[in-house]
Amino acid sequence: MNTAEGLKTMESAEMKSTEGMTQRAEVQEKADRDQEAKQKELMKKVRHQMRVIRQGAADLIGEEELERKVQASILTGKPLTIKFGMDPSAPDIHVGHAVPLRKLKQMQDLGHNIVVVIGDFTGKIGDPTGKHKGRKALTDSEVFRNAQTYQEQIFRILDRDKTQVRYNGEWLELLSLSDALELASTITVARMMERDDFQSRFRGGTPIGLHEFFYPLLQAYDSVELQADLELGGTDQTFNILMGRSLQKEKGQEAQAALFMPLLEGIDGTEKMSKSLGNYIGICEDARTMYTKVMQVPDHLIVKYFELTTDILPEELDKIKEQLADGRNPRDYKMILAKTVTLLYHTAEETEEAEKFFKEAFTDKAVPEQVDSLEVVLERGTLFDCIHPLISAGIVKSGAEFRRLIAQGGVQKNGVRVEALEENVQTGDVLKVGKRKFLRIEMC
Repeated sequence: MNTAEGLKTMESAEMKSTEGMTQRAEVQEKADRDQEAKQKELMKKVRHQMRVIRQGAADLIGEEELERKVQASILTGKPLTIKFGMDPSAPDIHVGHAVPLRKLKQMQDLGHNIVVVIGDFTGKIGDPTGKHKGRKALTDSEVFRNAQTYQEQIFRILDRDKTQVRYNGEWLELLSLSDALELASTITVARMMERDDFQSRFRGGTPIGLHEFFYPLLQAYDSVELQADLELGGTDQTFNILMGRSLQKEKGQEAQAALFMPLLEGIDGTEKMSKSLGNYIGICEDARTMYTKVMQVPDHLIVKYFELTTDILPEELDKIKEQLADGRNPRDYKMILAKTVTLLYHTAEETEEAEKFFKEAFTDKAVPEQVDSLEVVLERGTLFDCIHPLISAGIVKSGAEFRRLIAQGGVQKNGVRVEALEENVQTGDVLKVGKRKFLRIEMC
C-alpha cells in the first residue's frame, strides 16, 4: 500500500469513527429527551393527584412525604393505603358527614386502596373528642347495628368492590396487658392533657376516665396495623390522627400523612351542618328535597360546596371560580351544584324530575327559595295529613280555619291554588298558607 492509499484509509476510518460518535451522541440525546419527557409526564401526574388530594382540605401534614409516596405509587403501580376511621355511634349521615367520604372517593378514583376502619372495639370506649364529659360506652349490639347502617350509607358514595371494611377489634382484642402497657409508655400524661377537651374537663372538675386516654392510642395503633400511608379525618380529629404518625415512627414504620377536612356550614350559611339545627342535607333524602335544599346554599358558599360535596376536579373548579369572579350569576352555578349533588345520590330520572319541580315551583318566584319546614306524617298523602302539624306550628288555629282558607283561595301548593283537602302532597311540596307563610313539607 502506497502513502496516498494509506492516507485515504486513515481518513475513511476517522470519518467512520466520527459518524459513529455522532450516532451514539444522537442516540444518547434521544434517550435523554425520552427520559426528560417521561419525568415531565410523571411529575404532571403527581401534581394532578396532589391537587385532587389537597382540594378543599383544611390542612395536610407530611405533604412532602406524601408526594414522594404518590410518585412511587405511580412508578410501581402499587396503590397507597388510605385509612378512614368511623366511630359507630351516630349512623345518620348528611352531606357534612360525607365530606371526608367524598374525598376518599376521589382518591379511590385515582387508584388508591381505601380502608374504612369501623371502631367496634374503640366504640366501646367512646371518642372523648370535643366532649365535656365521658361518653357512654356502646354495647356490642349497638355497635353492630350502627356499623351495618353506616355501611349502607357509605356505599352510596364509595365503590363497595374497591373498599376494605375492617373492624379494629380484629387486632385490638388480641393485645395483651403487656402490649397495652407498652403502648401506654409511648406517650406522657402531659402530652395527653394538651387536648383542649381534657383540659377543660380537668379545670371544670369533670372526671376523666383513665380508659379515655387509651382512645387516641388505640386509634393510632390501627394505623400501625394497617401500615397506612395516609389517614383522613375532620379537623376535630387532629390529635388522634397525629398520634398515629407518632406511633408509626415509634414502631419503625414510615409515618402516615394526615389529611384534615374542614367542617361544612349548613344551608343557613353560618352554623355547622347539623340535623338538630335543621340546616342539613341528608344523603338519604329524596331528590326533590335534596335539590331544593342545595339551592338554599348562600352564594358565598357555592365554591366550598363544590369542593366538599362533589367530586369535581380542580381544573373544572378553577373555571367556575374564574367565571364567578367575572360576575356571572351565582344562581346559574348553584343550579349546576344542585344537579351535581343530587346526581351523586339519585338516578338521572329522579334528578331531572327534581330540577323540573324546582324550576316550576321556584324560578318564577311563585314561592321563595328559603322556607321553613313542616314535618308531616303522610298517611293519606293529602292535605288532610297537614292539619294537625299546621295547628301545632301555630299556622292555623283549627281545622275549620284551614278549610275556610282553602275555600277562600288562601292556600297554594307550589304556587298553584289548592281547591280541596283531598289535594295530593308529598315531601318537597311548598305550601303557602295565608298571605305570607310558606312551608316545605318533610316526612318525619
